[in-house]
Amino acid sequence: MGQHTVEKIGGTSMSRFGELLDNIFIGSRTGKQLYNRIFVVSAYGGITNLLLENKKTGAPGIYGSFAAGDNQGWQEKLDALLIQLREINREFASIGLNVEIADNFINERMHGVKSCLLHLMQLRSFGHFRPDEYLPATRELLSSVGEAHSAFNSANILKNHGVNAVFVDLSGWKDQETGSMEDTIIQHLSGLDFSTCMPIVTGYAKCAEGVMAKFDRGYSEITFSKLAVVTGAKEGVIHKEFHLSTGDPKLMGVENVRTIGHTNFDIADQLADMAMEAIHPKAAKAMELHNIPIRVTNAFDPGNPGTLISRDFVSPSPKVDMICGRKDVVAIEIFDPEMVGACGYDHRVLECFVRHGISYIAKNTNANTITHYVSERSRGLEGCLAEMRETFPHAKISSCPVAIIAVIGTNMKLPGFLSRAASSLAGAGINILALDQCMRQVNMQFIVGREFYSEAQIALHRELVEKEK
Repeated sequence: MGQHTVEKIGGTSMSRFGELLDNIFIGSRTGKQLYNRIFVVSAYGGITNLLLENKKTGAPGIYGSFAAGDNQGWQEKLDALLIQLREINREFASIGLNVEIADNFINERMHGVKSCLLHLMQLRSFGHFRPDEYLPATRELLSSVGEAHSAFNSANILKNHGVNAVFVDLSGWKDQETGSMEDTIIQHLSGLDFSTCMPIVTGYAKCAEGVMAKFDRGYSEITFSKLAVVTGAKEGVIHKEFHLSTGDPKLMGVENVRTIGHTNFDIADQLADMAMEAIHPKAAKAMELHNIPIRVTNAFDPGNPGTLISRDFVSPSPKVDMICGRKDVVAIEIFDPEMVGACGYDHRVLECFVRHGISYIAKNTNANTITHYVSERSRGLEGCLAEMRETFPHAKISSCPVAIIAVIGTNMKLPGFLSRAASSLAGAGINILALDQCMRQVNMQFIVGREFYSEAQIALHRELVEKEK
C-alpha cells in the first residue's frame, strides 16, 4: 500500500477552481504536505454536455449532431465551444493561468478534432463505412477534450503558484498504440515520484476496450478507481460540492441533516441503485476488492472530514444512514391466475427484460402477481411491454408511475424500525402502495404515489433521523 491518495474533483467544483486552490490543492500546505496526492479532474461544468449531448434533456451536442448527419450543426457547435473554452481560460487569468499557453493548447486540440471529423465526413460520403465503425471512436475522441482542457489548465495554474504539478494526459491524443487502461496509466505515470510532484490526471483515459463503450458518462470515476488500484493508494477521495448527508438538505432543511460520517461499500451500492451515486458502482467494486477506502468530502467545507466508505464498517448502534428516493420509476405489474405454482414464470418475465436491456430496481411477488419497478428512462420499455403482452396473452399487464423512497443504513436491525417508518408515512397521510425489505435489513423501500415523493422523505427523515439526534 502506498503513502499517497488518489483524489477526484467533479466538473461543477472544477468551475470554482479559485476556491479549490485554498480548500484542496494548496491552502496552508507547504513543502512535502503538498504532495503524495494524485488528482483526477473532470471537464468544467457543462462542457461534456456540449461535446456529447445534454445528460438531462438529451439535447444533442457536437457528437449528437455529427451522429445525426447534421454537418453544418456540429461544425457550428464545435466553433462555438472553442470560443467558450477560451473564455473559461480568461476567467482563470486572475488566479494564475497563462492564458496564451492555455489558448494554444485548446486551439490545437479543437482544430485537430475538427480536422478528424471532417475526414470522417469524407469517408462517410463514399458509403462503404457504417456508422457503427466510426461513431464509437468519434464519441471517445470528443469525450477526451473537456478533461484535457481542465487538467492542462489546472497544472498550469498550480505551477504558477510554485507547485510541482505534472499534467498527465491519459486521453491518448495522437497515440498510435493503445493498450488496456492499466497499461495506459502505468505508461504515463512511469518515473513520477508522488512524494515530490502533484500529478493532475485527465478524467478520460483512452484504452483498447473503449471507456465510453463500457461506462459512458461515468468514465472519470473509473479512471479514479483504476489509478487508485494500479498505484496502490492508501485512500481514494471524492470531492463533491455537497456532503453525503442523511437526506437532501433542500428538502429536510440544512439544519436537520447530518453528514453520514462512516458507512460501507454495501450501502454505497444501495445508494447507487437509488440514483444517489457516491461513486460509480463498478469503480467502487474494484476499490472494495483491493480494500482501498473512499472518502467523500465537500470541496467547499475543507475542515470537515466528510464520509468514509470502508469495506467492513457496521454502525455499532442501529441507525439510519440516509433517506433518499427516486421518482423516475414505473411499476410493471403482471397479474395471472395461471402463475400459481408455475415453475419459471418469473424467469420468462426477466428474459423479456434482458432482451430489451432493462434492469429493475425492486420487485414484489405474491401467488399470482409479480411487480417490477424500473426506470421510466429505460429505452426499451415500450417494446418490452409489447413483448410481455404477446408472451403472456392471458395475463393482465399494467404499468403506472410511482416513486420509491428508501431508508438505508449499515445496521437497522432494531425491532419496531419498520413499524415506525410505516407509521410516519401514515401520519403524513401517505398510502404505502408496496414495500420491500431483505432479511439483511440494510434497505427498506416504500413504493408510494409519485406525488408524495418529497413528503414521504420528509416524514421518514423526521421520524428516523431527526428524532434520534
